[in-house]
Amino acid sequence: MANGAQATESQRGRRGEKAAEWVRGRLGVPSLTRAGMRKAFPDHWSFMLGEICLYSFLIVIATGVYLSLYFHPTMNQVEYHGSYMPLRGQMVSEAFESTMHISFDVRGGLLIRQAHHWAALIFVAGIFVHMMRVFFTGAFRRPRELNWVFGFLLLVLGMFAGLTGYDLPGDLLSGTGLVVVNGTLLSVPIIGTYLSMFLFGGEFPGNDLVARFNTIHVLVIPGLMVGLIVVHLILVFRHKHTQYPGPGRTDGKVIGMPLRMHAVKSVGYFFLIIGVIFIIASVAQINPVWEYGPYRPDQVSAGSQPDWYMGVTDGLIRVMPGWEIRLWGHTLALGNLIPLLAGAGLFLVMGAYPFIEAWVTDDDREHHRLDRPRNRPVRTGLGAAWISAYLVALIGAGNDIVATKLHLSVNSVTWAVRIGLFLVPIVVYSVTKRWALGLQCRDRDKVLHGRETGIIKRLPHGEFVEVHEPLSQERLHMLTAHEQYQPIEPGAMGGQGSRESRTSRTRRLRARVSRGFYGEGTQIPKPTVQEYREIADGHRR
Repeated sequence: MANGAQATESQRGRRGEKAAEWVRGRLGVPSLTRAGMRKAFPDHWSFMLGEICLYSFLIVIATGVYLSLYFHPTMNQVEYHGSYMPLRGQMVSEAFESTMHISFDVRGGLLIRQAHHWAALIFVAGIFVHMMRVFFTGAFRRPRELNWVFGFLLLVLGMFAGLTGYDLPGDLLSGTGLVVVNGTLLSVPIIGTYLSMFLFGGEFPGNDLVARFNTIHVLVIPGLMVGLIVVHLILVFRHKHTQYPGPGRTDGKVIGMPLRMHAVKSVGYFFLIIGVIFIIASVAQINPVWEYGPYRPDQVSAGSQPDWYMGVTDGLIRVMPGWEIRLWGHTLALGNLIPLLAGAGLFLVMGAYPFIEAWVTDDDREHHRLDRPRNRPVRTGLGAAWISAYLVALIGAGNDIVATKLHLSVNSVTWAVRIGLFLVPIVVYSVTKRWALGLQCRDRDKVLHGRETGIIKRLPHGEFVEVHEPLSQERLHMLTAHEQYQPIEPGAMGGQGSRESRTSRTRRLRARVSRGFYGEGTQIPKPTVQEYREIADGHRR
């Protein structure tokens, strides 16, 4: 009996080896796994921002599948007979009725619905913060320009996914938001009316909106996002992780933990994010559609604001004067068209920035080490100015709430936002740039004179001085490892591997912008080796 069992185990082993050999010969999985296990991942907290995006997206997908089993994406009118007594007997859409059924009658439905909404908000916020980390540290430079573009597209798709999902229940708040969407579409010259008719299936509000938004929200956008995330992860794996400067860290060498250790930490982090999202969903109410009631074209929900990521567009529309002009017998509603163009331009500039900076620096080399934001004052100032413009527009989206809470006039708040949209970014840019230059001066002083110890020493002639301690070699390397670009001169090549512009006008423009980025007053020169040695020798004497 024992020999028979051993023979059976031996046969199973041979079958397993054959199966493994078959897979290895056709897919190369083991070799890829061995190569992947040798990948090093930098152990820095900022790299967890991308994992927050990924894991919250998985929660959105999982909860969305659960909700889709009970949701009816149709605008057909039915009489409500659910558990919520104040709405019984009222005519509502099937979409609204199914949302109420999920919230009050499906076991765990309200928790799943709120977790879905909170996870979506955290997903978009995670992408936004992750992109800001990438921007301020220069992680978008070659060869990662496409990764930046994919991240930008994920942000835009996430915003539209939130918009389409927000409007599915057919409540009064989402209907009020759709009025703004319809007005914005109608303001687009020539094709605006056709876009509105196509989206709503006729005159607003139409009969096909929920069904079409449901298809876009459940099928089209998630499919595109999954594809972008997969390609993004493949490129991250292909190009290696970026890392902050430090001893032993070069463009060709990454120092960090191996993949197997990183995977274990990531699994624990995934469950932590799930727990946090569901705790928030269980204690913080969001989008209570029963308080708003079903959508009616003759009513508007007071104090209505969109989710924060769409607030910039709504804020620009609210503070824009209601200007209209007539051209060739047609009316252009500038009160909606200009905010639409301004909002789109704000995001397009962010999406195109890696190519703008590459053009300015004329640098076609690969970069795998990150910048400290203080060492790129102009870039850091531009990023801070962009965020300030976004925040000011977001305040404009709640101008009525701000006026009510602070007992101010709505017109006063509106005018403050109008002025702030032009003034605040300029002030923030100037302050941030000067702040970064001040930090550079501090780093330079540390390199040359060492760290302040707090020890006061009296010299023989009576002078009191503070004793400075020389920095370690690791600290010196971190403070001096960054590269300082020089502005491009008109008609001269500014970097490696790039082609010079063909026209003199383009060359002059490029040189002017380059001086704005890296010219006089934009960076503090690094200490030279000679300066360091002279001062260090003086301290020893």
